[in-house]
Amino acid sequence: MAKIEKNKDGYIKKTEEYILKEFPDGTKVTVRELQLEVLSIMDEIHRVCEKNHIPYFLIAGSALGICNYGGFIPWDDDMDIAIERKNWLKFIEALKKDLGKDFYFDCYEIDSKYNPISGPTMKVRKRGTYIEEVNTLLKNRCKRGDGVFVDVIIYDNVAENKFIDEVNRTVIKLVMPFIVLLDNLHINPIPLKKFVRWFSNRYSRKHENSKLVSQPISVPWEKFLKEPVFLKEDVFPLKKYNFEGREYYSYHNIEKVLKEWYGPNCLKKWNGKEWEETLPVQKRKPKHVKDINLHGEEPLFKNK
Repeated sequence: MAKIEKNKDGYIKKTEEYILKEFPDGTKVTVRELQLEVLSIMDEIHRVCEKNHIPYFLIAGSALGICNYGGFIPWDDDMDIAIERKNWLKFIEALKKDLGKDFYFDCYEIDSKYNPISGPTMKVRKRGTYIEEVNTLLKNRCKRGDGVFVDVIIYDNVAENKFIDEVNRTVIKLVMPFIVLLDNLHINPIPLKKFVRWFSNRYSRKHENSKLVSQPISVPWEKFLKEPVFLKEDVFPLKKYNFEGREYYSYHNIEKVLKEWYGPNCLKKWNGKEWEETLPVQKRKPKHVKDINLHGEEPLFKNK
């Protein structure tokens, strides 16, 4: 088990090295090496958003890392941020105009091959790298590349009535298998993708006065009645937090939001001597990466 100790900021400090990928020639890629590449993408997103006055915020495991580690969870192999729907098109235009030459992005608005139900609404990627996700249903059909990425997702208005919310999400879940089937037959299901976007946007507009916010109903992968839905007053106004020596934005009431999402025991515990990680040891492992190359845009070892 990794050594856990308290540092001066009160965060958990882990010294264990997590191996992400080991190749036939004996070389290895660690989670930390991937995290540093992801961090360079996040620095660029932060720069573009600050320049164009576009609020963004770290969500999910990235936000949990803020509270427990002051940065990445040591075994976390991805990064998730959110943009409000009202700022989405402005964000796309800002990336088109200001994103540095070492980066690129994919989303449905610029490439109809992008799958809007794949989870993230956008991926901001880094040139000169390659990553293959553990994903058995939907492949990356965009031609710009498979670079290391930061996931970007819209945060949206949702119904205050849980039944109404779930009924609308179920509509998307019923469409999802047809999109997956056609995609795997190499048929781009543009009419179905347009329906998903239209239905999701319409739902958001109908509930613009709701007190609740969440990832959009076009994300069909959450369990029934388990979608992460939060009070807007707990999410906004956004606050800056320490993340790997930077200051990034996240939820206003970050600990409350995380406990609602991951449960009351998700945050670090002080046992009288040291800060302890509450996640069981057997669950502390990377889970998103199938193959990776941090020094080129192709797999290091191609299957024959």
